[in-house]
Amino acid sequence: MAVKMRLMRMGKKKSPFYRVVVIDGRAPRDGRYIDLLGRYDPRQEPSLIEIDADKAIDWLKKGAQPTEAVRKLLEISGTMSRYKVAAGKIHTVKAAAPVAAPGAEEIPVEEIPVSEEVAETAEPTVHETEADVAEDATTEEE
Repeated sequence: MAVKMRLMRMGKKKSPFYRVVVIDGRAPRDGRYIDLLGRYDPRQEPSLIEIDADKAIDWLKKGAQPTEAVRKLLEISGTMSRYKVAAGKIHTVKAAAPVAAPGAEEIPVEEIPVSEEVAETAEPTVHETEADVAEDATTEEE
């Protein structure tokens, strides 16, 4: 039995919405389905795409073939990329989170040194007082 993932049309005339279903490939478009994976409503702005990613990945692993429209919906929802990673078709490298050494203190953000280039281009956030301005004026005259 060829199992397919495809769209099942619902709704009334001129206002369709679709269910994403797993169905026997020989069954009619709106026939009895094996499993409901989600729904797609193209008439909303933006289009509504709700797909149960875990179910979809499970059916893809079992060999269900998505139609072109369903494949596109799976790619938009991110399910297809999750399936490819799970199946080993795409290799990903996860970056390890930085781990502080035991007993090491965390440095507050204010105490982290800033490079000279960044410090020169950054605008001062503290307003100068009149005394600072007067001091600068006397150093410039000398």
